[in-house]
Amino acid sequence: MTNPDLEGHLRSRRDTGHKLLVPYVTGGVNGWLDAVRAAVASGADAIEIGIPFSDPVMDGPVIQQASQLALDGGATPVSILHEVREVDVGVPLVVMCYYNTVHHAGHARFASQLRDAGISGAIVPDLPLEESGEWCAAADDASVATVMLAAPTAPDDRLPRVCARARGFVYSVGLLGVTGERDSLAATATRLAGRLKAVTDRPVVVGVGVSNASQAVEACRVADGVVQGASVVRRLLEGGPDAVAEYVSEVRRALDSEFVTSVS
Repeated sequence: MTNPDLEGHLRSRRDTGHKLLVPYVTGGVNGWLDAVRAAVASGADAIEIGIPFSDPVMDGPVIQQASQLALDGGATPVSILHEVREVDVGVPLVVMCYYNTVHHAGHARFASQLRDAGISGAIVPDLPLEESGEWCAAADDASVATVMLAAPTAPDDRLPRVCARARGFVYSVGLLGVTGERDSLAATATRLAGRLKAVTDRPVVVGVGVSNASQAVEACRVADGVVQGASVVRRLLEGGPDAVAEYVSEVRRALDSEFVTSVS
């Protein structure tokens, strides 16, 4: 199995004038594999797959609910990585998991499991830069891109170090707090994205608090793309994969109509 190169794929999309759309789907919930396929068919550039965890410190109510449903249904990291082998969608797949999952499996073993399942990258939100060396080395050896997160509170001298260690893309955290849908895009989202764009050429993608198509457009006036989690997962829980497809198509159209038409 050849895993798509995460950074290369996103750079290629960016270089042809497209803004990057990365929907998040909680692994293990009913219909999740079909939701991944539907999101890609509707214009997603990559997919973030959440591995459910019993104490998801970064996640708000919607994704917590989805994670609990998946756990109650018997989902485990091993079962999700086994199931994802069935998905051949032609875009990079990235897992989001907490460090407990990585540590429990062992760095090298978990990185190999990701690679063998066709996963191109990993986001470990509770693993700080200063403690990430062992995991990052194992991931690099397995050709799994470790996406690093940058927080709105990060001082200027920290951002270049985060970007230098990042692989795939830099996750620009839109606001302090947990994931969830909000009425407006936080001012911190575009401010941090601009600070990151000033110090790196890696794709900068805003996540946390990007709740609809208009907020995605607003974020992408500065950033290279967006991750959308709670708004996607809510639709999956309420309306199944078809609702995910409809929503991702809506966001894709909004981004393309705003940005692609201006590219010569």
